[in-house]
Amino acid sequence: MESSVRTTTLPCGEAIPVLGQGTWKMGEDSRRRSEEVDALKLGLDLGVTLIDTAEMYAGGGAEEVVAKAIAGRRAEVFLVSKVLPSNASQAGLQRACENSLKRLATDRIDLYLLHWPGSVPLSETVEAFEALKKAGKIRHWGVSNFDTDEMQELGLLSDGDKVQTNQVLYNLVRRGPEFDLTPWMRKRGIPLMAYSPVEQGALAYNARLAEVAARHSATAAQIALAWVIQQDGVIAIPKAGSQAHVRQNFAALDIKLTPQDIADLDSAFPPPSRKSGLEMI
Repeated sequence: MESSVRTTTLPCGEAIPVLGQGTWKMGEDSRRRSEEVDALKLGLDLGVTLIDTAEMYAGGGAEEVVAKAIAGRRAEVFLVSKVLPSNASQAGLQRACENSLKRLATDRIDLYLLHWPGSVPLSETVEAFEALKKAGKIRHWGVSNFDTDEMQELGLLSDGDKVQTNQVLYNLVRRGPEFDLTPWMRKRGIPLMAYSPVEQGALAYNARLAEVAARHSATAAQIALAWVIQQDGVIAIPKAGSQAHVRQNFAALDIKLTPQDIADLDSAFPPPSRKSGLEMI
């Protein structure tokens, strides 16, 4: 099925969907794996071809779920995975990447992220990422859970300007990145990848969101997701463990929030007025 999923552009010039499929907490229950695989497959059918996973999720189990979902259609997928900071040394990153490739049953990862800042010198991790690129194991690299000062530090390193994204917690109740991180990234053309865009489902029950949703014959969760992907240079990666949930997320792409909607959401969920530390969950 062909789709007109909107895209944003990475610094390298490659266009990727603004709506992806997250896999956090997938692979934890073997009884649900078939349903999870079918959900990811439907997303691909709809054109939601960005799939985000990590070696940490279910101890590699999520990557195994992804492998089943993309079998026979790897060329369609923009595959994102993440390495733990404890594995971010030269030798550790090589091993971790090989293990993820094996679990994913592929020969390459399209975008490989450092899951959060750790004790390994960032310069060593960047050098290791670049070595993996040259070896054809990964196509691009990026980071996750980096605040503005950490992005600035990264930018000063040799090859630090090769970073393609920063994946952070961002949604209507976690708007801290808007104060300085998002503007810094937008100025440099680096998309922000938002995880937990519906606050792990909590925003689905928000009364103020439901008021806006009623104007669009939508759900509160769809409004929360539409708000994230309507931001310039922002990608959302919600998890959907069922086909029905995938369809609901996909429908958020068609919601066009009006200036009045935005004003009402800003009133209900005020943007930050000062710097705060980057939140993580």
